[in-house]
Formats: sequence, C-alpha cells, structure tokens
Amino acid sequence: MRLSVLSALALAITTLTVLAPTAASAQDSGHRIAVVDVAYIFKNNEGIKSQVKQVEENLKSFDAELQGKRNELKAAAEKLKTYQPGSPEYTAQEERVASMESKLRLDMARKRKELADREAKIYYDNYQHIAAGVKVLAQHYKINLVLRYNSEDMDLEKGESVIRGVMKNIVYHDEALDMTPGVMQYLDKVLVAGKAGAARQ
Repeated sequence: MRLSVLSALALAITTLTVLAPTAASAQDSGHRIAVVDVAYIFKNNEGIKSQVKQVEENLKSFDAELQGKRNELKAAAEKLKTYQPGSPEYTAQEERVASMESKLRLDMARKRKELADREAKIYYDNYQHIAAGVKVLAQHYKINLVLRYNSEDMDLEKGESVIRGVMKNIVYHDEALDMTPGVMQYLDKVLVAGKAGAARQ
C-alpha cells in the first residue's frame, strides 16, 4: 500500500511539472498559490463514481424489495375488508396489517439511514484522500495555499448554475495553477491500491 501511494505521488508530480515553473516565476517573491476543483473530482473520478453507484444499486434493489412488501400489505388490507368488523378474524387481521405496516416503515427508515451513512462515508474517506493528495503536491511544489474553486461554466438555462457561477470565490486564475488533474491521478492510484489491498485480505 505504501509503495502504491509513493508511485501515485510520483505520477501526480510528473503530471504537474507544468505547475511548478509558472507558479515559481509568478510567485517567487511571495507566497505560492494553487487551486483545486473538489466538486469536479467527486463528479468525475471513476473510483468514487463506482463506489456511489454501488450504493445507488443497493437502493434500487431495496426499493424493488419494498414494492413486494407494499403489495403484501395492500393484499392484507384488502383481506381485512372481507371480515365482519368486531369479529375475532377482523381483529387478528387488523393487528396483522398494523404489524406489517409498522415493520415496513421501520425497515425503510433503517435501510435509508444505512445507505445514507454509507454514502457519507464514501465522501468522507475520499475527501481525506483528496486532501492528502493536495498536501503532497503542495509540499512538493512549496505551495503555501490551495484554494477550492468551481470550474463549472454558467448555464443561462439553469438558474442554480448562474447563481453558483456568480457566487464563485475565484473570478480568475491562471490555468497552470490548477492542481485538479494531478490530484485526480493521485486519487486514481490510491483507490486502485486500496482496492487491491482489500482484495488480498
């Protein structure tokens, strides 16, 4: 695992050789600054996308399972109508329907929490990897400050996109200061190394 991370670092540093001369010449007298698009990495990194897809597929299969349980509940509720209210059969079926409904709600709440927790862990773990990649590259290039920015272009047809664009903290930056590609490569190698390590266990 350690060796794979070092090879990821070497690859990311090789990829970012463009960053060093520009950052150095522009910022020799003061602090060095770079930018990284974290949202872009989360949206486009294949390793992260596959992890999120697994959670989404799990949710789809659970929804299909839920539909079956809903149908059972509906059938039990329909059967309740065939009994005389107040009869022992009606009371027993009413309790059965109430129990099925309660269990269904509890199962739904538990599963949705479990999936939300899994998704949160994916984002948490991968953000740690991204931050580690940023730190490694920043230390290598003696960059003092890395700012998060959003490279998404404004889309006039989508109001939220325009609002996000207007609210961007960084209005302009030199493209050579963007360490996003290097961090993407670092992350690719770290995730592959992690998957290989998990497969060996």
